[in-house]
Amino acid sequence: MSTSEHAPASFTVSVPDAELEPEDLDSAQIVSGEPVVTGKVLWESPDGKQLRGIWQITPGVVTDTEADELFVVVSGRATIEVEGGETLEVGPGSACVLREGDKTTWTVHETLRKAYHISL
Repeated sequence: MSTSEHAPASFTVSVPDAELEPEDLDSAQIVSGEPVVTGKVLWESPDGKQLRGIWQITPGVVTDTEADELFVVVSGRATIEVEGGETLEVGPGSACVLREGDKTTWTVHETLRKAYHISL
């Protein structure tokens, strides 16, 4: 039996042009501004512990507790302050690794769009 019988078909997506859907942003996470979050899950593992997709946030300042994530910024710019750690400057072409449990503050300077892989 081939593994392709159990896996979804391979596909491609234009990350800059993909239509995204509104996502909830807990108002307790908003530090300033009126950021809006949109996204689209492109793939989820059968056990729900891995996600791949596209995510976007408009300018503002928000806090988060991170999952284990690798993302690449497609457009926009942000400063990500990691509590007790580094301050990360990300923009188009930046690859960023976030560690599960990191507490972060995102200052989004320009609407940021990223392609991501998250392990839960």
